[in-house]
Amino acid sequence: MKKRIYQSMLLLALVTIFCTSLLITGVIYREFYRRMQQEIRNEALLLAASYNQNGPLDFSKLAMEDTTSRITWVAEDGTVLFDNRAEPAGMENHGNRPEIMAALRDGAGEAVHLSKTLGTQTFYRAVRLTDGTVLRVSASIHSVFKAVFGLLPYIALMLLPVFALTMLLANLLTGKIIVPLNNLNLDEPLANEVYDELSPLLTRMARQKEEIARQFQKLREKQEEFNAITENIREGIIILNSKGQILSLNKSAAAIFGVGAGENLNRHFSTLNRSIPLQKAVAAALGGQPYEDTLTKGENTFDLLASPVLAGQQVRGVILFILDITEKHNAEKMRREFTANVSHELKTPLTSILGYAELMKNGMVKPEDMAAAAGRIYAEARHLLRLVEDTIKLSRLDEQNLQLPWEKIDLLALAQEVAGRLAPLAQEKQISLSVSGERAVVSGVRPILEDIVYNLCDNAIKYNWEKGRVEVKVAAAAGEVRLTVQDNGFGIPREHQGRIFERFYRIDRSHSRATGGTGLGLSIVKHGAELHQARLELDSEPGKGTAVTVVFRSE
Repeated sequence: MKKRIYQSMLLLALVTIFCTSLLITGVIYREFYRRMQQEIRNEALLLAASYNQNGPLDFSKLAMEDTTSRITWVAEDGTVLFDNRAEPAGMENHGNRPEIMAALRDGAGEAVHLSKTLGTQTFYRAVRLTDGTVLRVSASIHSVFKAVFGLLPYIALMLLPVFALTMLLANLLTGKIIVPLNNLNLDEPLANEVYDELSPLLTRMARQKEEIARQFQKLREKQEEFNAITENIREGIIILNSKGQILSLNKSAAAIFGVGAGENLNRHFSTLNRSIPLQKAVAAALGGQPYEDTLTKGENTFDLLASPVLAGQQVRGVILFILDITEKHNAEKMRREFTANVSHELKTPLTSILGYAELMKNGMVKPEDMAAAAGRIYAEARHLLRLVEDTIKLSRLDEQNLQLPWEKIDLLALAQEVAGRLAPLAQEKQISLSVSGERAVVSGVRPILEDIVYNLCDNAIKYNWEKGRVEVKVAAAAGEVRLTVQDNGFGIPREHQGRIFERFYRIDRSHSRATGGTGLGLSIVKHGAELHQARLELDSEPGKGTAVTVVFRSE
């Protein structure tokens, strides 16, 4: 801007100086031309007056005078009688000259002749004398154009110092104009005390600044609202532009891919993960088609949804939704395994029952072995019944569709009651079963709590050495009620401890079959604890025993 103002001021000054020089030259030329005309008139008048008063003049003396005027004496018929610049004899008749004709007719005449070849103007003044002859006086000057061109070198010499001075003044003036503009306080436009001509601009800037501030505030609020929503949802959300670069990445998505929330912004999405499902999803969405696939990362499974952002028919970006379906996936896997296990567990006793029944039907069992075969059928039928009952219990716990009342239950009394029911089994294996602790009341469903205590004690007895020990303890402290069933039996290897609460999971299937277990007892304990919003704690060491604790919230 400073350069443009400087150049404009300099050009304006130079054009002004040049035009002024031309105008002054023209005015001077005009004044000089007017004075020359007047001088010629005066000279012609004086010569004519002298001739008329004193008689014929001796024109030959004028030929010797150093004068700028040309004097010509013409007879009435146009014959040149005298000329101080040329020989009259060699001159043509001047009777047809306009100034001569006007003088003969009106007593005086004037004419101006322009010579294009010589670039001069000649002014003629003719006066008729008393004897009828005509006296003509003329003078020549350069034309205005030739005069101007003749002055150009002088004008150029004059322009050099003027040009230097103009450059200096233009630079100083430009600086004075620009400095206030450079020092404008754009943060507070109305606080500036500068040129009045800028007031409308500054006022408009102030209004626009206020409008921009309001728009930025609205955008900030919308951005904060968007961030509050996206940052606090469990699903991962990634927003890409049309080039596949990351514009936004919420905390959940960053956690899924193990990066910082701001590390990969404006980078290509492939820097997050180079898996084929992710690349296919983005490619499909950039092509304008929604896409859904499953993404596996480590032990977690995610549902990947890609949706294109369209502006008319053009894809402006992509939104990726990443939903953690690990639990759902595991649940479906467990359900499939459960179905397979139930089928297997039901098939085993049924096969045994059918086999013995078929033998009895075909008379292939000796009379003395009939009681043993019937006992085998009875045992397998009881095992099958327990399996069905446990499966139904587990199914109800899964659905949480229990039509049983909740009540206040003394956990110590309940444990003593269950221990009494299991006393015969403990005595059979010569295992000491004891219940100790203090009275502690919890809110729950009695049958479910009985199943929890029963299954924990039953497992502690079955998976124990002969003459072993099982202790049931009830304690209340710090807003919690702790039910602990501890034994000094086989113990659980560390690699199995994370799965013992799964359905049909057995460490030693042959031993489990021998003890008559269904493989669902600890799974019922886990789901019963979840129903009562209790947590399970496991402490076990192979060969030294196991302690399982159920921690309830106290009433």
